[in-house]
Amino acid sequence: MADDLGDEWWENQPTGADSSPEASDGEGGGDTEVMQQETVPVPVPSEETKQPKECFLIQSKERKENTTKTRKRKKKKITDVLAKSEPKPGLPEDLQKLMKDYYSSRRSVIELEELNLPVCPKWVKLRKNHSEKKSVLMLIVCSSATRALELIRSMTAFRGDSKVIKLFAKHIKVQEQVKLLEKRVVHLGVGTPGRIKELVKQGGFNLNPLKFLVFDWNWRDQKLRRMMDIPEIRKEVFELLEMGVLSLCKSESLKLGLF
Repeated sequence: MADDLGDEWWENQPTGADSSPEASDGEGGGDTEVMQQETVPVPVPSEETKQPKECFLIQSKERKENTTKTRKRKKKKITDVLAKSEPKPGLPEDLQKLMKDYYSSRRSVIELEELNLPVCPKWVKLRKNHSEKKSVLMLIVCSSATRALELIRSMTAFRGDSKVIKLFAKHIKVQEQVKLLEKRVVHLGVGTPGRIKELVKQGGFNLNPLKFLVFDWNWRDQKLRRMMDIPEIRKEVFELLEMGVLSLCKSESLKLGLF
């Protein structure tokens, strides 16, 4: 019986390495390995990984310094000053003041008093009585050919049936303008002081029948300069006045206007 019980007892016991103490030791060893893996400390980032952040901060400082260095104060230009000033209508006193300033070093006090010229504020229709060639009734003086063309286009309703001639140097020769003045009667002329002065010198343009001389006073170019603000134009205007305009104004046969 004892032998039979002993055999049965041995048969019921688990077989293989699982029942041996070594097997239990092996399982315990596996648990310790897992614990070791779980408790492994995370590596601390080295200084090399922090270096890009430091470089980024340094670059931003340099950029700020560069932006502060490039900022400069803008100098005031004459166009900026003129842009803020509102255009004012031309007055006879404006022309009188310019003439006195221009002739103050050349003429005496008595001669300066004789420069008080009558200025015409309005256009009077006289074209019906005008029949002389090589002359006009009204002459408009501009600072450039471009401005003269602009004025001619804008005065279509004003001029009506009257004849208009271009008196500037752009694409038009002096001899061609002389022929046009000799060929037909012209009532209105628009041009620059330089070309008008040249026509008077060559005898192709007569100032005596002229009734009104109008200066394009308030118009400004791209640089916001008026015709009297340009030294070259101002000089030609006064030279034109000396070629017979002043004497006609004194005799009151010619009136000046500021547009």
